[in-house]
Amino acid sequence: MEKYTPPFNITNQMLSLVASISEKVGKIGVTSNLESKPHLRKNNRIKSIHSSLKIEANSLTMGQVRDVINGKTVLGEKKEIQEVRNAYNAYEKLLEINPFDLSELKKYHGIMTKYLVDDSGMFRKGEEGVFNGSECIFMAPPAKFVEELMDNLFRWINENKEEVHPLILASVFHYEFVFIHPFSDGNGRMARLWHTAFLTRWNKIFEYIPIESQIEKFQNDYYDAIAKCHNAGNSDIFIQFMLEQIDKVLSEIIEQLSRGDEDISEYIKKLLAVMEYDTPYTLASLMKLLDLKSKETIRRHYIHPALRLNLIQMTLPDKPHSRNQRYIKK
Repeated sequence: MEKYTPPFNITNQMLSLVASISEKVGKIGVTSNLESKPHLRKNNRIKSIHSSLKIEANSLTMGQVRDVINGKTVLGEKKEIQEVRNAYNAYEKLLEINPFDLSELKKYHGIMTKYLVDDSGMFRKGEEGVFNGSECIFMAPPAKFVEELMDNLFRWINENKEEVHPLILASVFHYEFVFIHPFSDGNGRMARLWHTAFLTRWNKIFEYIPIESQIEKFQNDYYDAIAKCHNAGNSDIFIQFMLEQIDKVLSEIIEQLSRGDEDISEYIKKLLAVMEYDTPYTLASLMKLLDLKSKETIRRHYIHPALRLNLIQMTLPDKPHSRNQRYIKK
């Protein structure tokens, strides 16, 4: 097999997104110190793990993932609980990962799939396909080519890491890795971990940026981009998709960081503490969780201030007084 060069084209749209992302990264670095906001860092880490596993059909809620990470007892499938523990152990070592080292990839696959698969940390021996749920997007290359394809991919990223911008290089690697599908299980989780590892190597703020949660929001688009690239014979569409998602999630982080802690009252902090991310709550259920009896009290001191700070959102914003109204933590 000849030396392989991943096919892709750098477009003006990509360069514009790279510039936008770089500007936002600089803004976050200059105006905010993530290390001084451990609650935000931990929440975003939990969101990353929950989203990456949810894409792979793990059914644990955000709250259950948080409880597993915090060492609490969780009622759920042993496999899914182990997936959370493994992912947490891998993501906790992001700063130590050398994403340009193939042996590191195998090592962290071993961490990510510990106790879950027999060939943890080893390339697959059988044939595999890339699936979005039950739909097969495409069949991966035959197992006999995997080792050589991965050697060539890592050779390429090492030869081009000074020439190709990390944002584009990480996206190219992500697509090529998914295409090769080198492991029998855990390929999606590893692709997303490694993408984050590349970006963290470029700038440490990505250690706590939940890119995975953005992918999970647009999961069908994610797999659609992969499928289109497979048909097109290059990774252009996937690169564009990933840059767009990174740009969006950085905008959200900037918004989060712009909310000074001094603006968040103790009432709001209590409200946020009882709510799980992405879970809809009725007013009655929140009153029960907060042990409140007055609708006027919860609306005046908790709900309305949290809405003004964009910390929660209504499921029916055009009908604020609807009996079907729900509130979601952002």
